[in-house]
Amino acid sequence: MSERVPRELLFGNPEKASPKISPNGKLWAYLAPDEGVLNIWAGPEGGDARPLTADRGRGIRVFFWAEDERSILYLQDRDGDENWHLYQTDVETGVTRDLTPYPGVQAQIVATEPRFPNEILVALNDRDPKLHDVWRLNVKTGARTLEAINPGDAIGWLPNHDFKIGLHKAMAPDGGTILRLRDGDGWRDFLSCGPDDALGAHGFAPDGASLYVESSVDRDTTALLEVPLAGGPAKVLAEHPESDLGSVLIHPRRYHAEAASFEVDRLTWRALDPAVKTDITAMAALQGDVTIVSRNDADTVWYLLVNKPDKSPAFLRWNRVGRVATPLFSTRPRLDAYALAPMKPVKYAARDGRTVRGYLTTPVGAPAEKLPLVLLVHGGPWVRDHWGFHPEAQWLASLGCACLQLNYRGSAGFGKAHLHAGDREWGARMQDDLTDGVRWAVEQGVADPARVAIYGGSYGGYAALAGAAFTPGVYKCAIDVVGPSNLITLIRSIPPYWEPLKRTFDLRVGSVDTEEEFLKSRSPLFHVDKIDIPLLIAQGAHDPRVKQAESEQIVAALRAKGKPVEYLLYPDEGHGFAKPANRLDFYAKAEAFLAKHLA
Repeated sequence: MSERVPRELLFGNPEKASPKISPNGKLWAYLAPDEGVLNIWAGPEGGDARPLTADRGRGIRVFFWAEDERSILYLQDRDGDENWHLYQTDVETGVTRDLTPYPGVQAQIVATEPRFPNEILVALNDRDPKLHDVWRLNVKTGARTLEAINPGDAIGWLPNHDFKIGLHKAMAPDGGTILRLRDGDGWRDFLSCGPDDALGAHGFAPDGASLYVESSVDRDTTALLEVPLAGGPAKVLAEHPESDLGSVLIHPRRYHAEAASFEVDRLTWRALDPAVKTDITAMAALQGDVTIVSRNDADTVWYLLVNKPDKSPAFLRWNRVGRVATPLFSTRPRLDAYALAPMKPVKYAARDGRTVRGYLTTPVGAPAEKLPLVLLVHGGPWVRDHWGFHPEAQWLASLGCACLQLNYRGSAGFGKAHLHAGDREWGARMQDDLTDGVRWAVEQGVADPARVAIYGGSYGGYAALAGAAFTPGVYKCAIDVVGPSNLITLIRSIPPYWEPLKRTFDLRVGSVDTEEEFLKSRSPLFHVDKIDIPLLIAQGAHDPRVKQAESEQIVAALRAKGKPVEYLLYPDEGHGFAKPANRLDFYAKAEAFLAKHLA
């Protein structure tokens, strides 16, 4: 086998990450450690940069250029509580100020606009913790004016070309979706769908007379449509029979849709504007899955992320004038000294015939036969796993394990039939898909059935607990990170700003108001008697989604029954572990746990 990859190279801070070109293309910024904490660095485009911010806590992860070119804006919470504040740092002086200095209030970025360089639209839940209203913030003065009041069910906002809120997305009482257009001082329903369909808006078309819409109505997978505001037939711009719509590339100044992405096993792009077709074709030859992460307003320079499983993610500068790619940086260049494992797309038939797709990573230099297997379950659950560099998959392969990641029913991205096949199936058919994935790996000769572990975070943590409680004999051990143990307390303790989405939980998980016994039957907490394998449970004390009590109640129940469980509580973390020291501590303990129980 190949040399073991040090944990700090996989789970420590990247050397650089997230490059962003300024709107006029003269400057750039990226994330890099400063005194061990991820901060924003800025400088002349493509040249030397210096630390701009001085965060000394969890590090900065979300930032972007203000349209005035003079400052950078970023979001930061406190120890993972997700009450994000919007901060502004002056590029020349490095002076930082909090633009939303309201305790217990969450800021959500709505939009910026090149023609309004001194303004930004921000959604805040300061009037009602359950609802976000939209405010217009002046980045020069810090003054704010109310732009749109939430009517009580809005969960997303879209500006028009005059940089005024022209549309919002709302959650209907039945769990469906409504797109409403601004109509004077009020709103009018424009498009709607039931709870089994998906509907969203990507922007107003250049003439302002139509809307770019993502919709699964009358189809299984979501497609990109152009829908006239005055009524009339929609035009299909892009669709795929096996994949929902992914990203949509829209020109920053001309507002037209340029390209759309889809992903079944791998990411692919489809050009909608002939002007970008040559770029899209050339990107396909870059030996990885490519995404456009930043570009200037003139649309002459793109920053590309090239992602592949067995290399550190790399960023390129794409000059559209000559179609020339030049390297910017690799996020973790020291990994180049190690042989990383390839990731193979796989699929199998679940017990009821449903096709489940996923990814298998196996150790370098060893036959993929009778290996210890770790089933790594994604969170959400209404998201999906992707092909590409995955630190945990590489870590497990480096330990000599096979890593299997599955897009079980209930995962998003594969059409509404696959998504809704997971409705009310937490701990049941969704869990069966995972069990069937283990069976498939054993039948393929890859996995040793006596050495299988289940591991995941959030919903994946729930799946790990459910695997231990509901499928005896399948797993030797389980690792749960910030996973719910009791679906009743999970739903009753959701953050207040998730309240408009509560109907989604009723439909896809179960009604906490009328189906308590059903939810108990799917909650591992009430089935600890059936758990007979060792567990490792890890939790962030400030997690606003899956509260600390979700972990501690099952730890207490297991210990009361004399069941083997290790518990890790990180007092300065939320829903996941952002601080490198905490990440490295967790993975060291998880590695020892797996070594002990998978031998």
